[in-house]
Amino acid sequence: MKNHKISSFLPFVVTSLSLLLLVEGLVRLGAVPDFIIPSPTNVLAFLWQSDRTLFTQHLRVTLWETMLGFFFAFVMGCVLAICMYQSPIFEKIFYPFALFSQTIPTIALAPIFILWFGYSIWSKVALSCLIAFFPITIGLFDGLKSTPQEALELFDSLGASKWQRLRHLSLPHALPQLLSNIKLAIIYALVGASIGEWMGASEGLGYYSRRMSGNLNANGVFAAISLLSLLGMVLFLFVSLFERYLLPWNQEAKKKGK
Repeated sequence: MKNHKISSFLPFVVTSLSLLLLVEGLVRLGAVPDFIIPSPTNVLAFLWQSDRTLFTQHLRVTLWETMLGFFFAFVMGCVLAICMYQSPIFEKIFYPFALFSQTIPTIALAPIFILWFGYSIWSKVALSCLIAFFPITIGLFDGLKSTPQEALELFDSLGASKWQRLRHLSLPHALPQLLSNIKLAIIYALVGASIGEWMGASEGLGYYSRRMSGNLNANGVFAAISLLSLLGMVLFLFVSLFERYLLPWNQEAKKKGK
């Protein structure tokens, strides 16, 4: 079983290493200028030799902003989804607003949040929350709406209230889709925090990347991007492991489906 899990990652590992070796070779041979795309070994060397504040300060700040934004998005998204599911009138009023919030380009919202909250952490948290809010809301709402009608009728025949039906039937049924969308939401939260830092901040990986870009330091830019990518992968993996722990039966159903 363990060998099967390890072998499933081999295509990704081999492809990634091949791309890194290709980039390393192109830069070493002078086919690609190192001020445009630095070699992977130079980026690693920069990370190793860089000031520890890149990890202890900037990475920590970005992670904190991401988790705060995701937390508020999760609470607001779940509350709105449940309210829309329980009340058709509420759905008709607020569903278009939830959709409208995603039609505005993120880069255009960053200056507005900076205007409202200043250059404090809350402008980044607000942007992170807004981007992560939609997939959580839609994931839970669609999961609730997909509850089998036969099961709903059975609960009604047993005299269950709306909240009992929600708690014991609809919410458990919606969990797989909600957790699937949370994997996207946690990445979106990270993207929102990074964009907010890029637009206006004094710390964080987005700010660090902008500062390195202003200094024409390609190694520093790619080092910050690499840390952001690694952080996103770790957050995604954490949610995936939580999903396996919370819904083991769903994982078995996916395997049988294959």
